[in-house]
Amino acid sequence: MSQDSTGELENIRVLVTIDGPVATLTLNRPEKRNAIQMAMWASIDAHVSALAANPDVHILIVRGSGDHFCAGADITELTNGPGGEYARINWAAEEALANFPGPTIAVIRGNCVGGGVSIATACDLRISADDAVFGITPAKLGIVYPTNALERAVRVMGESATKHLMFTGDLIDADRALRIGLIDELHGVSALEARVDQLVATLLERSSLTQVVSKAMIDEVIREGKVKPKTTLYWETEMDKSGEVREGVAAFLAKRPVRWPWRRS
Repeated sequence: MSQDSTGELENIRVLVTIDGPVATLTLNRPEKRNAIQMAMWASIDAHVSALAANPDVHILIVRGSGDHFCAGADITELTNGPGGEYARINWAAEEALANFPGPTIAVIRGNCVGGGVSIATACDLRISADDAVFGITPAKLGIVYPTNALERAVRVMGESATKHLMFTGDLIDADRALRIGLIDELHGVSALEARVDQLVATLLERSSLTQVVSKAMIDEVIREGKVKPKTTLYWETEMDKSGEVREGVAAFLAKRPVRWPWRRS
């Protein structure tokens, strides 16, 4: 296969569609349960960075093609370990997802293992079908897990649950994933898409400014232990300039749909 045709193949293994303010990134390697190759990590970084720079995109959905979310990294590329350039590209992709300014939703079915969990925990919300199975499996390969992914797992699930998954490499079902906080909602397979549509519709009805500010401030609490005064001042000034509150109150009093004026730059 030529270099050009290889590049075209990698491009279709990560697909992006945009429907108004909602973008969907799909891992598109269903014959391998969407196991991620290094070129796919690079593609995720490029796509998500471009979406983050598009002020018309408010919400990002991440999903897998077919019956699985993601079975993790393609093991055939890890024979020399996950370090070096691979580690850099992997890290950049997950950080691009974590730093997307608006709400991100992982829609999970089937396998969500290893790098799949890393992708899911880099998203803000995780909505799962009841056929999903989860695992963090570096102990099966002797891998030292990337610290950014490990830190997110601890923040999402807590110390004990993360240790259990990391120590054993065991797979757990969706019921247990819900109990330990790895997923936010659990639905039957037939109900999953309707619930995702409902959640997206609700998010689009709400203030994008509030969502972006909330995400930025929550992330700062995680990093710094609090919201810094300069951050509060910046966003309060942005709120005053935006007209969001005036429009929100006016729409509420008039009992009409709200027309939010703010757009992120």
